[in-house]
Amino acid sequence: MNMLPPTNSGHQLDGGSFPLSARRTGGEARGEVGSPFASRLRFLCFLLFICSGLAAFGSDDFSVLKPAAFAHYVDRFNTMEDENVTNFISNASSWDWLQKEIPFFECPDREVEEMYYFRWWSFRKHLVQTTNGFVITEFLTPVRHAGIFNTVSCAEGFHLAEGRWLRDQSYLDDYTKFWFHGENGQPPKKFHNFSSWLAAAAYDRYLVNHDQKFLVSLLDDFVADYKAWEQERQLSNGLFWQFDVRDGMEESISGSRTNKNARPTINSYMFANARAIAAIARLGGNKPIAGEFDAKARQLKKLTQENLWNAGANFFEVQRDDGNFSNVREELGFIPWMFELPDAGKGYEAAWTQLNDPQGFAAPFGIATAERRHPQFRSHGVGTCEWDGAVWPFATSQTLCALANVLCDYVAATPRRSEVTATPSSRELDRVEATLPPSGGVASLLRRDYFDAFLTYVHSQHANGKPYIGEYLDEVTGDWINGKGGRSRYYNHSTFADLLITGVIGLRPRADDTVEVFPLLPDGTWDWFCLDGVKYHGHTLTIIWDKDGQRYGRGKGLVVLADGKEIARGNKLSKLTGKLP
Repeated sequence: MNMLPPTNSGHQLDGGSFPLSARRTGGEARGEVGSPFASRLRFLCFLLFICSGLAAFGSDDFSVLKPAAFAHYVDRFNTMEDENVTNFISNASSWDWLQKEIPFFECPDREVEEMYYFRWWSFRKHLVQTTNGFVITEFLTPVRHAGIFNTVSCAEGFHLAEGRWLRDQSYLDDYTKFWFHGENGQPPKKFHNFSSWLAAAAYDRYLVNHDQKFLVSLLDDFVADYKAWEQERQLSNGLFWQFDVRDGMEESISGSRTNKNARPTINSYMFANARAIAAIARLGGNKPIAGEFDAKARQLKKLTQENLWNAGANFFEVQRDDGNFSNVREELGFIPWMFELPDAGKGYEAAWTQLNDPQGFAAPFGIATAERRHPQFRSHGVGTCEWDGAVWPFATSQTLCALANVLCDYVAATPRRSEVTATPSSRELDRVEATLPPSGGVASLLRRDYFDAFLTYVHSQHANGKPYIGEYLDEVTGDWINGKGGRSRYYNHSTFADLLITGVIGLRPRADDTVEVFPLLPDGTWDWFCLDGVKYHGHTLTIIWDKDGQRYGRGKGLVVLADGKEIARGNKLSKLTGKLP
């Protein structure tokens, strides 16, 4: 890892040049993408966007970092290869846009820092202005399985997770509504071509932007969508079935394109959606819907633990349509913890012993999608989107999110995201083994496990000496697969900023006005970092770690600022809470 010397600082002690966001203009009468009218309209919108951002400059500037210190990253990205597709924000306009939209970040690890800006630079390539507002694409180039405006619903949850940290949330407002009314006023025809945790992602977005009115306005849509899934995919025993390809996980060891197998994927998603709908209904004062979906979530949690947990393998597995387990551990078995479905202390934690096992999921270039000891590992060919062992950033994002939840939240048996349990235990933790039985696999997990997996994820996102994000890669060589014809360039199918913000830095979104920071950065790793200009609950947050107090001039330790005022301070990298002003 390359370490930045302290003299190359991007910080400032007294004011700065990080402007707050501005709202873009827009309306229903937008032109089609690519038309002359749309181009002119896009240009005018962008000019207004820049000008309004400049007008806001300096009025509420609570920044610590200087954006100019990071412009060289974007300069490099803009010139390292051709711009094969241009959507709403061109490469030439990308730096102006990024300055208005993203939290800024610095750390001593140049590779991590560069990847943070690369992934934001790549993400904005997928913002597409349409006649129905903004959408976010998965592929830049057209693909046959996409729907209207080249949209694919597979990673929509990740698009909301990543985009919730943007300052202008109207992009995601449009995008969320698109999935319910984006094609002739109805859900897009291919919306249900892939499993989805859209309601859960929308609620998690609310935990950041606190826009209750927008979220509650979609309650009827969330309810109707859930009931449509029940009609399409629910088995008589109450579990949900799915083809592996419709999970976006084709050519897997456990899966099928014809058999109605009960999978931990869709059942975890539907549990999370039901729980989110119940919380949204409570926000809107709709007690009957809240009660109905609380019951659905409880039942699906029970069924998943009873039917998809293979006690012989100590892992959540696919249950085939004949009632038998698939008898293969796959990375999808960690997904239940992404939504905090498993009960704590009931033995399910044993699954995590497989994470760092070289015969399990640990591979040189990331977390394998199937256990490496299995005789069918990497047996399905190469170049056809196989999920039989190669590393997929989609799955890595799910697993890292799940692992962060385990390390941060499993101090209690109830999930933090529920409106009912919005204030979790305040017990200080450095390691989960302090609160869980020593027999469980979680007992041996440390923050170092998360951070090592995160660093491998960072390192893997390169090709030909340049930052790169594609579909999937060889777990041993790190070579990217299926990038023919530019299909996979800037593939928008995973998260990065969200993992860094909620995991490494440890900002844990909550429904109340408590700001909770639980860094998963191990002690002795970085002497400093700063995450600056985070729009959260209508305030602007800055999170600083300064081991000796010399870099930022704010004193030693972990410091949280809200609107420029200190709300929390700690001497070490451990859980910290403070109240918003």
